[in-house]
Amino acid sequence: MDLGGILTAMVTPFDEQGRVAEDEAVGLMRHLVDHGSDGLVLAGTTGESPTLDDEEKLRLWTLAVEELGGRATVIAGSGSNDTAHSVRLTERASAVGVDAVLVVTPYYNKPNRRGLLAHFRAVAGATDLPVIVYNIPSRSVIDLPNDLLRELAEIPNVQAVKQARSDDLDPIEGMDLLAGNDEMLAEVLEMGGTGGILVASHLVGEEMRRMIDEPDRRGEIADSIEQVVRALNTVAPAPATVKAALDLLGHHMGSPRLPLVPASDDEVGSIRAALETHGLLSRV
Repeated sequence: MDLGGILTAMVTPFDEQGRVAEDEAVGLMRHLVDHGSDGLVLAGTTGESPTLDDEEKLRLWTLAVEELGGRATVIAGSGSNDTAHSVRLTERASAVGVDAVLVVTPYYNKPNRRGLLAHFRAVAGATDLPVIVYNIPSRSVIDLPNDLLRELAEIPNVQAVKQARSDDLDPIEGMDLLAGNDEMLAEVLEMGGTGGILVASHLVGEEMRRMIDEPDRRGEIADSIEQVVRALNTVAPAPATVKAALDLLGHHMGSPRLPLVPASDDEVGSIRAALETHGLLSRV
């Protein structure tokens, strides 16, 4: 399958007791797909994967397949810094019928090159699904250089890289290139990338979709959403900012789980100002 388009790294809604709010999750899935998203990543970083247990992740993937199967791409965030755990999660994700898996570079352990290759080979070997490698050195400490990505691309079902490194963005033969940060989308598309796994698409997904469909206006559209993108990615950690923004728009996402905390009043004010400037609040 082709892996591309606007793929939203969906937040996970919680109720007042901190449990996954399934009805709100399904409602958000529908909303995102109706407003520019070609697919969703469930239980990724923005979905608070570090504080979701395995059964919660499995339930989110199952809900997405039941709700969106055939209508949008469903991608499971099944990676961790534990290879055996990543293999088990990938096997379970495959069994419920997701379309692809997102596997992050092992964080904290700091494996060397041979360890990284062994990790991704083991996880890819646990499924026939397409595997998206997630390179995010700002969180995982280690980087996947392009020569290592080329070696990973030789694994038959390693099909794409979510690249959250801002420099040295060479396309890799045999591997789709996906923007891993919102502000990179235009640049990645210009160099032949197939789309991105994005956060601001919770709010400006239709505009981001137009960046693919209207390449001549790509820069203009990117400029028009820049303030929203900046607010969501700099005011506070992204799950908290996105949840605050969605709450302002009438979607009830609940608080993030500790150690993340809700956006403060000042932070919500900055988010509100960005939404107002873009005209989003006037649509509510």
